[in-house]
Amino acid sequence: MGKVISAHSVSADGYITGRNPRAGHGLGDGGMLFDWYFDGDTPSQVFDGFKLSSASAPVFDSLAARVGAVVTGRNTYEDSEHFGGGSPHPKAKMVLLSHRPAPELTSRQTLATNVEDAIKTALELAEGKDVGLMGGGVLASALEAGLVDEVILHQVPILLGQGRPFFQALPKHINLNLVEVVPAPGVTHVRYEVQR
Repeated sequence: MGKVISAHSVSADGYITGRNPRAGHGLGDGGMLFDWYFDGDTPSQVFDGFKLSSASAPVFDSLAARVGAVVTGRNTYEDSEHFGGGSPHPKAKMVLLSHRPAPELTSRQTLATNVEDAIKTALELAEGKDVGLMGGGVLASALEAGLVDEVILHQVPILLGQGRPFFQALPKHINLNLVEVVPAPGVTHVRYEVQR
């Protein structure tokens, strides 16, 4: 069975968006968090149009190739304009974690109302591959439920000062083991395993 992972671009002060994220502008004024996807000369083997640095490409592609399904939160889903009926990942199905109905879902999208069901469904859809978590609220709920195996931070050297925080309130400490650190132009990739 696959792992449950969270991999996000995040500012040095812990934000995954800038100010005023909204539909069509999911990152608000924090678009520079994704600059490293396009600032290199090495095409991604998984995401069309991404041109990464030679240091970032193997890190990004190895993670992206592992993902068979994605669980995303409602804010991310709405701000990303429902991913155009698809998924944030070009080859993975998506599970929307939301308490509200979502009548616009397509055949690549499934609704779940709690994190346990969302991850269970995503693991089934992933067919042995990993499940990616998208959004700070989804990550917090999954960490609280003890369902996360790895947390990957693509840390961008900027202090945004405001936006949506990646890490939300948790009822207890979560211990992590540092697995890998890869410095790259415009980003440092930090991978942790969650201690259980």
